Amino acid sequence: MTSIPFAPVPTPSPRAKASNIVAIASGKGGVGKTWFAITLAHALTRTGRRALLFDGDLGLANLDIQLGLMPKYDLGAVIAGRLTLPQAVTAYPDGGFDVIAGRSGSGNFANLAASRVQMLSDDIAMLAASYDQVILDLGAGVERTVRQLSHGAATCVVLATDEPTSLTDAYAFIKMINAERPGRDIRIVVNVANSTTEGERTYHTLLKACQGFLKMSPPLLGIIRRDAKVREAIRSQTSLLTRYPNSEAALDVETIARRLTGT
Repeated sequence: MTSIPFAPVPTPSPRAKASNIVAIASGKGGVGKTWFAITLAHALTRTGRRALLFDGDLGLANLDIQLGLMPKYDLGAVIAGRLTLPQAVTAYPDGGFDVIAGRSGSGNFANLAASRVQMLSDDIAMLAASYDQVILDLGAGVERTVRQLSHGAATCVVLATDEPTSLTDAYAFIKMINAERPGRDIRIVVNVANSTTEGERTYHTLLKACQGFLKMSPPLLGIIRRDAKVREAIRSQTSLLTRYPNSEAALDVETIARRLTGT
């Protein structure tokens, strides 16, 4: 195997992984990752689970913006040492889940020391004990901080679209985290598919690359159909399951939530 031209990720501490933590990754930005993380957290609460949504984009956080939240505290205060992680939790009553907001524009957070990211992962794992499910909305790309946070999750869901750059970057992300932690539970979600058939075709393109070059077969967790209601919900800074609960995309994410939890 060729060497990976990125900073290595340290081995996580034993307590840095909890079985109820799910990381949402994409490799490429602009594929709907944050929207999906929000909608998935909301869908999980609708199955009766207590959920926490963590904005793990340490450079370009925007989860609070999509939800129309103005949190009093955010991750920046935690990293600066002014708050503990539980103190940064903000309730999102419209969705019934809790949120830990990031800090938009704080690019220096993306360059946090590995030891500080490890402490954050430990804190997330401890906080996860208070919830049924924790969703980590990771930043785009394959930088060290993104990969290191992903290793604190038991399951990593990689979101992709049919765009060639999305598939290439999703493959790159899968390649890197699989090289660092072989045997990871990695699953694929295809977003903005024109149809279920086209979504399956997109998945098989990515699957073929993984099988051919990585000798692994990440399963398909679900397909989300293209839906104009998604853009309308984002513009209104409201969860799709609040504004358009019966839309095609909402139903697709609810199906994914049930598959993820085995219900």
